[in-house]
Amino acid sequence: MSGFRSFTSLTSRSKNIILAGGLTGFVAAVYIYTMRAVGSTDELQTAIETFEKQKSQESLPTVAESTRT
Repeated sequence: MSGFRSFTSLTSRSKNIILAGGLTGFVAAVYIYTMRAVGSTDELQTAIETFEKQKSQESLPTVAESTRT
């Protein structure tokens, strides 16, 4: 409890600064976590991109053949 008693002896401005620092740290950590989670490439996205590349490569010859006639 001695830690709590030392906190109560601080002025309200000091308490507000400590609270603001804690909240800022929390928000920064959530932001960084979210950006890494969204920015990372997962296996499903890689599989979709590979499928799209194969699909576009298969459709190119049919387009070229249809323009010749």
